[in-house]
Formats: sequence, structure tokens, C-alpha cells
Amino acid sequence: MRITKRTNIAVRLLMYCAAHPDRLVTKSEIAEVCNISENHLAQVINQLSQLGYLSTQRGRNGGMELGRPADQIRIGSVFRHVEGDLPIAECFADADNTCPLTDACRLRLALQDAAEVFFASLDEITLDALVCDNDPLLKILQPVTCAR
Repeated sequence: MRITKRTNIAVRLLMYCAAHPDRLVTKSEIAEVCNISENHLAQVINQLSQLGYLSTQRGRNGGMELGRPADQIRIGSVFRHVEGDLPIAECFADADNTCPLTDACRLRLALQDAAEVFFASLDEITLDALVCDNDPLLKILQPVTCAR
């Protein structure tokens, strides 16, 4: 299974916010540290704020922070919300399905079961578990700045 670029960005964004729980973070700093286009990032920020994963504040001193505690954000839920109902294979797309095997194909059921197991395994993981006590990750997400 392959996740979309949007989901990848969403998880990086949430990890960055979780690594900075004491302040609002900005789109530009996330884009720089996480190597994400600001345009793509803006779309994901909007979606995650609508879903309640982020709280945003506009203005000169604006930014964003997690909309709920990191230990209450399940990665499986994030994937489901951001990925939506994207078809794994052509036969899952009702409108665009041209496969003549759909009615008799057992692979479709196997793929559906595999996707459910995939999401269920991600439901066991919280955002907090990805970030908390992960010193190598925190070193990347919290670079030391020179105070001159």
C-alpha cells in the first residue's frame, strides 16, 4: 500500500507541532525543516484544522498548534481522514472501474481485508508515541538556533 503525498505531509506537520507543544509554529518554519512546499502545506493545514487536528491563529503573531493532545491523536484516524476513500485498485473505483473480473475476483476482497488491517495497526499508534522520547527525531524537528 502506498500513502499519498498529502498524508505524508499531514503526519510530518503533526509531528512538528507535537515537537513544539509550548508555542505556535509557523507554516514557513515547518516547510523549511520538513522539506515541504508551502503551497502543499497550506492545503494540508486547512484540512487538518477543519478536522480538529490543528488549531490555527491568523495574524502577525499567528501560527498553529495541535488541536488536541498528541496522545489523543491516532495515526490511523489521520490516515483515514486525509486519505479518504481513495481506491486501492481500479476495481474499488465504482465510476472508473473497467475491470471485467470485478464480480468474480477474490483479490478485491483480499485487498479490502489488507487495507482494514493496515489502518487497524495504525490505530494502535498515537502521535505522542511517534514523537515522545524520540531524540533523533526531536534533533531534526527542534534544530538549535544560534542566539547572537
